[in-house]
Order: sequence, then structure tokens, then C-alpha cells
Amino acid sequence: MKDSRKGESLWSEWDGYGFHHKLDDNSIVYYTYDHVDLEHEVVRRALASCIQRDGVVSSLGEAYKLIDSASITQGYAGEVDGNYYLTICDEYGSTSYEDEVTSILHITFVEVHSF
Repeated sequence: MKDSRKGESLWSEWDGYGFHHKLDDNSIVYYTYDHVDLEHEVVRRALASCIQRDGVVSSLGEAYKLIDSASITQGYAGEVDGNYYLTICDEYGSTSYEDEVTSILHITFVEVHSF
């Protein structure tokens, strides 16, 4: 049976279109499907583990510090013209370029500093 608790899904590094960095251009952006609360320990632990596995930091403690200073955004994304890479859109499926996305997804973005 699939675990239905939000935030335990996989976090991935954002490789889609339309994300505007808030911290700096060298920051790393992670995302997960759904709007999740980073105050929940299970969500923080899943993201911290991902950050450590990706080699951004060497310990979970360092990963938690990055999360504490992160920029967190909840938004939407979807596919444009069948493109595999997601594009950020508004809740109605419109991008900043007036494209329409299909299959609008709720997304939580976490932007962390890179070293």
C-alpha cells in the first residue's frame, strides 16, 4: 500500500522552465508534487536526505540548516505542447508567456544556497 502522507514523495532538483530564483542564480531548486508543509518533520527529513544524497552537503545537520534558510514557494506547473519538462504556470494553467499547460500539478519548490 502506498504511503499517503504528503511530503514523503521524492524530492527532485528542478529542471523545468519558468522558475525565477529568489536567493541567487547559483542556488539549487528542489521540488515535490503537491503543496506540502515544510514544518512537518517527515517532509523536512525527506528533503534533507535528498540534499545530502545529491552531495550538496555532507551531513543531515547541514542539510537542515540549508532548509532553514531556504526560500519556499508553493505553485503550479504542467506540460506545454507535450514537452516532458514541466513549466511553471498559474492555478489556471497559463504561463508567463501565455502558453497553456496540460495537467496542472500542485508543486512545492524549495530553493537552497549552493556552496
